[in-house]
Amino acid sequence: MKNLVLIVFVCSLLQSCTSEKKIKLNFLDEFVLADSIPFQNSIIGGLSGVDNANGAYYFVVDDARNPRFVKAEISVKQNKIETVDLKNVVLLNDTTTSYYKENALDLESIFVDAETEEVYFVGEGNINKGKSPTVFKTAINGTFLGDFSLPKSFKNTKIIKHNAAFEGSSKSIDGKGFWVAMEGPLTTDGEDPTFTKASSPVRITYFDKTTKKATKQFAYQLEHITKPAKGDINLNGLTSILEYKENHFFIIERTYQSGYGSYGNIVRIFDAVINKETTNVLNIDSLKNSAFIPLKKRLLLNFEDVKNHLTDGIIDNIEGITFGPELANGNQSLLLVTDDNFQVYGKQLNQFILLEITHQ
Repeated sequence: MKNLVLIVFVCSLLQSCTSEKKIKLNFLDEFVLADSIPFQNSIIGGLSGVDNANGAYYFVVDDARNPRFVKAEISVKQNKIETVDLKNVVLLNDTTTSYYKENALDLESIFVDAETEEVYFVGEGNINKGKSPTVFKTAINGTFLGDFSLPKSFKNTKIIKHNAAFEGSSKSIDGKGFWVAMEGPLTTDGEDPTFTKASSPVRITYFDKTTKKATKQFAYQLEHITKPAKGDINLNGLTSILEYKENHFFIIERTYQSGYGSYGNIVRIFDAVINKETTNVLNIDSLKNSAFIPLKKRLLLNFEDVKNHLTDGIIDNIEGITFGPELANGNQSLLLVTDDNFQVYGKQLNQFILLEITHQ
């Protein structure tokens, strides 16, 4: 009996015999904004990334012909999204710099420094035209402030696949930098996800704000495609990332398949962790030819399980995730947004989704 008490005491002291509570995501609400709303001489759509700063939400618009971002206020009450109130559109048309003309500003992600109000952008460039991905920042009015140096693996457009470059970004918990994630693997790193399991690692890179350089990089393994093919397009990629605790991330993977009409998306959110064993791949040229340990991941939410709560059962093209307000019960919420591609590919939704973070 004494030995049993001693064992229990030691286990409690070292916290090695009790499992840490796991994070869980609960669906709360969906809000759909009308399609193609004209606002301040622009069209609201293509909302490819979102961030929450100083009580406002900032959305980047995926429109390479007219790069811009939108500021809005969102009211959440009783676990419901009541309103999405558009406040301002800012065009990236600074004529005092050559950066905007020299680069392809196909913007995919955004975040705002709450203290300085500097706005950071991540873009996928235009690989078919030899234009590299971009990471840069502006003032709140869109005036160019500077860009960030890319690791050598991202300067070679010959090994980057078109429409599979930089896609997601997140402010870092330490406040000293930020994370940028690729949508798909480099050709030297792995294969695109198919219907069979294969190595499909994408690189997640940490940039230091002071040096404006990448200081570390890790590999995240994409899932294979699970739904039968109906058309020629069957792809899966990382669309968004959010660091919620140091080296802990919410990561969104979106599968898109043609032939299903408005029902061609599979969207899943994973909990992914960098630990002591995870390999820093910053100086590794080819993951195909190197041994590495990727982020550890765990499925948190498959939107197939909540599609009955969505308009017409449509799981749309979710490409943005950020923290929402604290809920009445004290739990933190998440806000997700879809890129409706301006309806180019058929019926899509400007969909806003509210989730609750709990522990079990």
